Amino acid sequence: MGPEVLIVALIFGTIFGIFYLFISSRNKERLALIEKGAEANIFVKGRSGNAPIWKVIILNFSLLLMGVGLGIFIASILDYSLGVDAEVAYPGTIFLMAGVGLFTGFKMTSDLDKKD
Repeated sequence: MGPEVLIVALIFGTIFGIFYLFISSRNKERLALIEKGAEANIFVKGRSGNAPIWKVIILNFSLLLMGVGLGIFIASILDYSLGVDAEVAYPGTIFLMAGVGLFTGFKMTSDLDKKD
């Protein structure tokens, strides 16, 4: 058995272990709360004041991708027009604009939470 197979099996085993621990511990917590007499409404995801998670994920992911695209565009302008080294311009601008996109997503998510 080659090392490639071992690495792939280890990765999938780790992912399975993480999900198994998450689901089993969540189930144990819920059973303990039910035994103590807690109400079922604490398990509802859509609590008031919070935006649905899918809106937050889509918003942040789209802004991240737009930031990366804008970073590549600005880096190409820096590289061809201003003569900045490509090894410096591309990674620096991509990471900068991706960070700006994620920060914008954070701000927009907090506004979305306030609105809902």
